[in-house]
Amino acid sequence: MKGKGQKLWEKAKKLIPGGSQLLSKRAELFAPEQWPAYYSRAEGAYIWDLDGNKYLDMLNMGIGSCMLGYADKDVNKAVIDVVNRGSMTTLNAPQEVELAELLLSLHPWAGMVRYARTGGESMAVAARIARAYTGRDTIAFCGYHGWADWYLATNLGTKDELADHLLAGLEPKGVPKGLAGTMLPFHYNKIEELEAIVAKNPNLAAICMEPMHGEYPRDGFLEKVREIATRIGAVLVFDEITIGFRLAVGGSHLALGIEPDMAIFGKGMSNGYAMAAIVGKSEIMQAAQDTFISSTYWTEAIGPAATVAAITKMQKIRLPEHLARIGGKIKEIWDTTSTRYNLTTTSSEVLPLLFFSFKDGDGAIMKTLFVQEMLKRGILATTQFYASYAHTDKHVEEYAKALDEVFSLMSTAVREGKTKDLLEGSVAHSGFQRLN
Repeated sequence: MKGKGQKLWEKAKKLIPGGSQLLSKRAELFAPEQWPAYYSRAEGAYIWDLDGNKYLDMLNMGIGSCMLGYADKDVNKAVIDVVNRGSMTTLNAPQEVELAELLLSLHPWAGMVRYARTGGESMAVAARIARAYTGRDTIAFCGYHGWADWYLATNLGTKDELADHLLAGLEPKGVPKGLAGTMLPFHYNKIEELEAIVAKNPNLAAICMEPMHGEYPRDGFLEKVREIATRIGAVLVFDEITIGFRLAVGGSHLALGIEPDMAIFGKGMSNGYAMAAIVGKSEIMQAAQDTFISSTYWTEAIGPAATVAAITKMQKIRLPEHLARIGGKIKEIWDTTSTRYNLTTTSSEVLPLLFFSFKDGDGAIMKTLFVQEMLKRGILATTQFYASYAHTDKHVEEYAKALDEVFSLMSTAVREGKTKDLLEGSVAHSGFQRLN
């Protein structure tokens, strides 16, 4: 029997293209017809759906945005204060300056800051600034950087070049064909691919990349990228939107010891409130005044107030240490439990930002079955886990118990060839698919 959330999702797909504003929140990516889809409230590490069912979130805590946990009291207090005093006026919010000083104190290599409110638009701002500063058009990139034209142009007139950079099947319809050839992809830890790009395209405007995601840099990879960017005069842009403050308060590049020319931050620094920042060297950031980059709601006070409160708390509680500890426990649980039940899985190595995959049978069926069975046990889970400060050892123990039961069930199903027979709905989508 469908609950209120499942029914509302069916209605949403008729009213909203794709059902949701964010691909990562589509029910079809988890367990179609079963995923609760909507929430009534959230607190700590828990979410309540529209039917009042309580779930432990062992998935990604708001797509990675709530590293302190849901409805953090300290962050909410700062937000409520600016809301009560008026979060948007004709004059500027002083929290903008306070946040700029805080961000620049964390990044002594930088000199100026610009703001946006989402990761995707902040990367578009970074690309515009880099192109304005260099007077060049072409960008080499590694990893996922959002939905905008500058990035999706990668797939114009080519094979699915973005397939290895998080999402496959992204059509560049609506992207001007004149942008073809302006985006050149390379893979993480494969410096030879970037070297080949530079050999043919020495006048790059920028090299945009996630400093890390699911794996650590090897063989001086980031140092070599830094050297190449400096040598050819390209702006080195680190997209810290996902990895962000998980390894170090201020960004993973601080832990890795590599200075970019710009670093981009988004959801992970403001604990669930819309905020993004472009931090960069002064001479590069000043190029923003040679073009036009401006938006009304980039000046509201909620985002900066939430971010100042969130970063201050992250520093106080030494957040990265907690995330690594919890993530390490989850990775160990995945690895030991799969071994116990003779399931073949592989898991990533960056503890605060974990992923695993099933290697037995059909991966999509296995993932859907896993999501389905964890849901029955009151846990939102899939083949990824983003640790948060709200996750405790008790939550880890609850997760481990449920995982043991589910992996045992799945092991038997694999052995008997009955994994698909156990599904109570459709198989989850593996990437972008048109819904309506």
